[in-house]
Amino acid sequence: MDRIAVRDLRKTFQLKPGQSVTVDGRTSDRVSVLGGVDLTIRRGEFVTLVGPSGSGKSVLLDVIAGLTEASSGAAEIDGDAVARPHPGTAYVFQQYALFPWRTALENVEYALEVRGVGRKERRDKARAFLDLFGLRAFEDRYPSQLSGGMQQRVAIARALSNDPEVLLMDEPFAALDAQTRDILQSELLRIWEQIKTTVVFVTHSIDEAIFLADRIVVMTARPARVKEIIEIDLPRPREPGVRNGDDFTRYRARVWEALRDEVRKAQGDWSLASTYAH
Repeated sequence: MDRIAVRDLRKTFQLKPGQSVTVDGRTSDRVSVLGGVDLTIRRGEFVTLVGPSGSGKSVLLDVIAGLTEASSGAAEIDGDAVARPHPGTAYVFQQYALFPWRTALENVEYALEVRGVGRKERRDKARAFLDLFGLRAFEDRYPSQLSGGMQQRVAIARALSNDPEVLLMDEPFAALDAQTRDILQSELLRIWEQIKTTVVFVTHSIDEAIFLADRIVVMTARPARVKEIIEIDLPRPREPGVRNGDDFTRYRARVWEALRDEVRKAQGDWSLASTYAH
């Protein structure tokens, strides 16, 4: 059964005063970022989104999260139109977004605290999630005392502590070094195998997209649409060594083939990324 349904989703942003864009010979002070996205995501599925920089992947995630209102079309979770942040949705950003005055344990507890969960119950649950990520020994550390990888583990543990039906992740590992990134990809999959929440994960890394996904959604250049959906038929649980196999290499070539022309189209368009008037 579908958990997320996106139907003819469109999003247009007003440009900053004095800015304009010319498309097909027409000059406008508005820019279309999503140009009619249609997508369904099944319960318990791990889907990755790839596309050129500035193609609207993060905007699509924001609309599904209820953080940004669509210009037209609809995003639905379990058949209900998303008009505001959905209680069954959690979001992990590229920036760690931890409270610097709270310890690792208190940061994970926060999501439960907002829901009114009692102190003992939320502390026990927060510790259980820190255990999942191997952070129990660091529960009393503040974010400034943790490495980048540890901070992102805490952020993901906080998101998962609420037992979300949908987990949205916007390039959560992009700022990490390659070794830490690979480790966290494996840890995320290990935990996802246990809880099977629906995950939508934005990335610019083709290898990351393949390693994590049940399906890869390739987006066009702006205004974004779904260009192609690629099923990833690799065994689960997915071991790191799968990256060295012939099947992985073939998937890498196929995803890049779908992306190449879209990246070229987007190259002359990147300068607009800072002109949106949010």
